[in-house]
Amino acid sequence: MQTPLQAQTLELAKSGLRLLDAQGHVQAELPMRAKRWDQRRLPDGRTVALVQDADSGALRLIEARRGQLEERRRWDGPAFNLEALCLYLPPAQPLLQAFVLGDDGIGEQWLVDEQGFPDTSGTSGTSGMSGASGTSGASGAARSPVMRRVASVPDAKGCAVRDEENRLYVAEAGVGLWAQSADAERHERRLVAPGLAPADLPLWMSAHAAERPAAIPVVQPSAQTVPVRGSGDAADDPAIWVHPRKPSASRILGTDKKLGLGVYDLQGRETQFLPVGRVNNVDLRQGLRYGKATWDLAVASQRDRKTVVVFQIDGAGHLTAAAELPTGLDEVYGICSGRNPDGGLDIFVNDKDGRVQQLRLQRQGSHWTGQPVAQFRLETQPEGCVVDEAGQQLFIGEEKRGLWRIALESDGRMGAAQLILPVGDILTADVEGMAVHRSAKGAWLVVSAQGSDSFVVLDAQPPHAVRGRFRVGLNAALGIDAVSETDGLDVTAANLGGPYGEGLLVVQDGHKRWPLGRQNFKLVPWTEVLRVMP
Repeated sequence: MQTPLQAQTLELAKSGLRLLDAQGHVQAELPMRAKRWDQRRLPDGRTVALVQDADSGALRLIEARRGQLEERRRWDGPAFNLEALCLYLPPAQPLLQAFVLGDDGIGEQWLVDEQGFPDTSGTSGTSGMSGASGTSGASGAARSPVMRRVASVPDAKGCAVRDEENRLYVAEAGVGLWAQSADAERHERRLVAPGLAPADLPLWMSAHAAERPAAIPVVQPSAQTVPVRGSGDAADDPAIWVHPRKPSASRILGTDKKLGLGVYDLQGRETQFLPVGRVNNVDLRQGLRYGKATWDLAVASQRDRKTVVVFQIDGAGHLTAAAELPTGLDEVYGICSGRNPDGGLDIFVNDKDGRVQQLRLQRQGSHWTGQPVAQFRLETQPEGCVVDEAGQQLFIGEEKRGLWRIALESDGRMGAAQLILPVGDILTADVEGMAVHRSAKGAWLVVSAQGSDSFVVLDAQPPHAVRGRFRVGLNAALGIDAVSETDGLDVTAANLGGPYGEGLLVVQDGHKRWPLGRQNFKLVPWTEVLRVMP
């Protein structure tokens, strides 16, 4: 039996928006002139509609509440002629979104539900195309609803979203029906029904069953760094340095593979930038022993000079470039490092041709040098890797083939290699960054699966069972966009305080949205990962 709330429906009439009961009787009416609209029933049972006011062009978010219709939000309309409007409620992270599509292929995707429609009566946001700043600050700060600009069809005449398959359908006059990803972090478009008339869109949607892609749990970031300085595909790989006395003052190193190496605090502010050129990946180890001294050292792969740059890190997390080691490789690419049995640093640097070289960092007087120790070769291009000293193993990703485990012998040299997880439905190509979270609760390996914008979690110990996977979604309250096409990542199990009591995961974001900008890095509390693991 339906409850009165479940039976309520909305209807747009010439006189305005109407709320109807189960018998079709009008319970309430909100007078307006409108043409384009869409509605959704939210998980908590509320019914909402987004309507474009025909007189002002404003977009009005209306909620059915206690038998009445109430306006919850209002925004100025987009700075283009609106041709189609439809709502989207992502199943994995149900924050209400909208597609506003215009002519000439112009469109935008908006976030219209910031976790429960905070009361902003009398305020008016504006489209990013009409000059809004899109500030990404604390909860409650004014920010643009525009998540991204959408390249739609030239003559959109109608649209609808199937939430369960995360897909937007757009009818183009004289051409047919197009399908494209509704996920703001993914790209896709294909013609699914050539010749379909826009008026037949509802009939086609009801006649064709929805696809149901595999559901991937979503975790929320708690902070993000400022964008990197380089434009385009610039940010790549992070590394976490833990302050020895004040964990909250720890630092994140992040490569800008166009210009150099950035250093950030846990609030995402840049504290230092080293203009060392095209460094692709970075890694670090702390408390290394050389003679009677201990060192915190970071290493980065320098692509132009085919070298490894060595950085010394002082007690405040300030970096100084200390050496540059030749490799003999042709296209220096990925890098990772680990403590060897003598307490010093071993560096594992790879080449796009599949070669993986192991260098042993040595201290001679006041100079650092690298001594080749071992080398082996994968069939195709590797990049991401991580050394797990406690497990005496090296993990390395072959981008198109899968995840390898290389045993480390008693002297620290690379030994036998084993493919432990091939590319497939779970680990999608490209295989990118990886790191190990090891604590009293166990050891987990986190791997970036770039093709599905997701992260796979495995047991770090044999037989390396897959524990699950997750995506990094948006944090609407803090104005942080979701993560897609991620490259590098790093994780620490250290208690950094605040939300990072169980540790911190840092990931690169390949597409900075909301507002649109240069790439950056997202910070995720490890408790978020634990929350979604089986």
